[in-house]
Amino acid sequence: MSIRTHHHGANMVSAHLMRPEWVIAKRPVTYPEAVAAMESQVEAIAYHNGPERVWLLEHPPIYTAGTSARPEDLLEPRFPVFKTGRGGQYTYHGPGQRVGYVMLDLKRRRPDVRAFVYALEEWLIRTLAQFNVRGERRPGRVGIWVVRGQREDKIAAIGVRVRRWVSYHGVSLNVDPDLNHFGGIVPCGISEHGVTSLLDLGIPVSMPDVDVAMRRAFEEVFGSVSDISEEI
Repeated sequence: MSIRTHHHGANMVSAHLMRPEWVIAKRPVTYPEAVAAMESQVEAIAYHNGPERVWLLEHPPIYTAGTSARPEDLLEPRFPVFKTGRGGQYTYHGPGQRVGYVMLDLKRRRPDVRAFVYALEEWLIRTLAQFNVRGERRPGRVGIWVVRGQREDKIAAIGVRVRRWVSYHGVSLNVDPDLNHFGGIVPCGISEHGVTSLLDLGIPVSMPDVDVAMRRAFEEVFGSVSDISEEI
């Protein structure tokens, strides 16, 4: 997969107007298949002027371990566990969760990883706002959080990797996954907070509705994408 985008709105600006491919997978994509496709596209972008890409998909139920994952945070390996080069700790992916893999040429946009992560957070916050959900950042905690009375639950995760200033991996947003599946891990190493989803918040929306919202928010933050969404 590949990407091209430019950034505005969250100050991810570029001298070049880039329009990433916007690709939506019709079927669940296995994690090894996704990583291989991302790595191939990263190489195409870095060395061959390949197009940037945003890839929306779902995975079969899995746990992934980021570079900071602690063995004790894998409580019960109910599903396959994959070590991954992205930042962060353990997370769960599965049906009902929209994963967005973002392959952007940061060198041409803005070579600032911290600003890029901030922009990814902004993308998620603006997506949630379209469903009247207030997603918030928390210092020292990666991801997007929702306040529910006296507690805070995580609704979206972020984990990225950058190679030769090309990003890959990305974000995941809980639409209507089985939240019990998060019980096999300490999500992102944080045990004192819970996990939620749009459905859990009483907002039943379809994945295509979420995709439309994500595209609108992405264009606000990063700039326009290709006119025609592809499905693979």
